[in-house]
Amino acid sequence: MKKWIVGVTTAAMALLLAGCGSSTVASMKGEKITQSEYYSKMKKSSAGQQVLQQMIVEKALDQQYGKQVSDKTVNKRYNAMKKQYGSSFASTLSTNGYTESSFKEQIKTSLLSEKALKDLKKPTTKQLKAQYKKYQPKVTVQHILVKNQATADKIVKEFQGEKNTTANFSALAKKNSIDTGTKNNGGKLSAFDNTDTQLDSTFKAAVFKLTKNGQFTTTPVKTEYGYSIIRMINNPGKGSFSSKKVQSALKSQIYTKWESDSTVMNKVIAKVLKKANVTIKDDDLKNVLSTYLNGSSSSSATTAN
Repeated sequence: MKKWIVGVTTAAMALLLAGCGSSTVASMKGEKITQSEYYSKMKKSSAGQQVLQQMIVEKALDQQYGKQVSDKTVNKRYNAMKKQYGSSFASTLSTNGYTESSFKEQIKTSLLSEKALKDLKKPTTKQLKAQYKKYQPKVTVQHILVKNQATADKIVKEFQGEKNTTANFSALAKKNSIDTGTKNNGGKLSAFDNTDTQLDSTFKAAVFKLTKNGQFTTTPVKTEYGYSIIRMINNPGKGSFSSKKVQSALKSQIYTKWESDSTVMNKVIAKVLKKANVTIKDDDLKNVLSTYLNGSSSSSATTAN
């Protein structure tokens, strides 16, 4: 989930918005806690204020962009994450205070925020050109990882004496690589581009110098894991800045970066809240939206007694 979104807290805190009432929330021998007492206490706590803030943001986003995010889309994102975590998914949800239902709500808020971002903030030509300088298309490579350079040099020499094919390189990977995660697949890595944060930076720099399919590193690449011989399987080419495909990729990369930038997202949500014309009816909560509204809710939300 994006960092700017307030995490889901206990469901009981939703009573914060239930209004002042005499209904009993909890009772004990000779004493009771009423709904109004609970509300009075909760509205003064940071946790309670965060819940109200989150509920306002969610409702405003849903009001303006809800038709663009279907339950099918939410379930697809949920199932993808479930598959990613595998057998540890349930425990991961529990550890982070989520149920299946609350996590789907969080996914929906994230998807709605993406819609708002793309609607309310557009990359400038200057920003697109700056991103193009860093841009590399998704490429597919295979590699052989070994412990020392002498072994790596020997493998390079052996491969140079064979026909340069994916199959021949795969056979050497299966025979020599110490990367247990890829060796049985011929050293093949999942496709990645310049936005990848998992691979070693030196490894990536070497990859992006292989501009033609079939090219390989004749000098082994040293990383913290050992020495790699890398072979390019598919590099579609960077393409021209003006092409529709490149423009689409650049925008996608910029939006992905913005989605994780709390400063950018706070400004987007501020616009959403301004359009929603939020009214805060409790003076004690008048600054509950200050995270988005520069310290005062008065600029786009009003209070009413």
